[in-house]
Amino acid sequence: MGTVAALYRYPVKSTLGEGVPAVAVTADGFAGDRVFAVLDGTRAVGSAKHPRKWGALLRCRSRTDSSGRVRVVLPDGSALAAEDPDLDQRLSRLLGRQVFLSAAVPERSRLERAVPEYEGEVPDVVRATASVDATGESITSGTVAPGTFFDFGKVHLVTTASLARMREVYPAGDFDVRRFRPNLVVDTDDGPGFPEDAWPGSRLRVGEALFRVVVPTPRCAVPTLGHDELPPDPGIMRAVAREHRVPVFDLGRLSCLGVYLDVLEAGTVRLGDKITSQQTV
Repeated sequence: MGTVAALYRYPVKSTLGEGVPAVAVTADGFAGDRVFAVLDGTRAVGSAKHPRKWGALLRCRSRTDSSGRVRVVLPDGSALAAEDPDLDQRLSRLLGRQVFLSAAVPERSRLERAVPEYEGEVPDVVRATASVDATGESITSGTVAPGTFFDFGKVHLVTTASLARMREVYPAGDFDVRRFRPNLVVDTDDGPGFPEDAWPGSRLRVGEALFRVVVPTPRCAVPTLGHDELPPDPGIMRAVAREHRVPVFDLGRLSCLGVYLDVLEAGTVRLGDKITSQQTV
């Protein structure tokens, strides 16, 4: 099926993350992934899916140092440990309101998503519940996955074949994989686009770990935003919406790229590991 081309984790939700040569996979996903999030007084979990409110987080980077401590690199290049009392103040200045970094998921948390003008990113039933908030953005609200800072799946996979297909569809766009914030990038040897469409329900052995493919990954506004040196490009998601809308549960046909995975067996995954499909029992 392919090999592991890249591994990423994002110690602080909605910041730029770090590529790693190997990672321990636990029942909760990649070790060190989304262990912190930035919160505000309304119990909103900081997510660049609401760019006007939280998009500045993508100007920061989170990484894990050699001692296992998470550090946040701010736009001016300074790196502060997650426990540094000055970090909350610096993040509050960056975002223009009082926020704080937390490893604890609040009860009744809120996850806000901007609603795009094009169809396919938000289910019609959800779009009907949208409201305009203080930023002037039309948003919907949901929750994070129980007990975590994940939106839904614990591991997110993207294939090189799907990215290659989107480059054919929209040659002016830069479909750098970092825009899609995967954990696991699979090199499918230049096969046809969107091979992962056939994977939901299957089991994938990746290195020592075993995963179950749950569902295609509906995309939001985040791939259109600036990431590091990558400039904003609203055409990225318009192209995905035109080219690849697939059924997701009972929510209709949504703009998708990649799939979400659950962990069935823990273990270490390394760059270059082969990926094989295993029969379900």
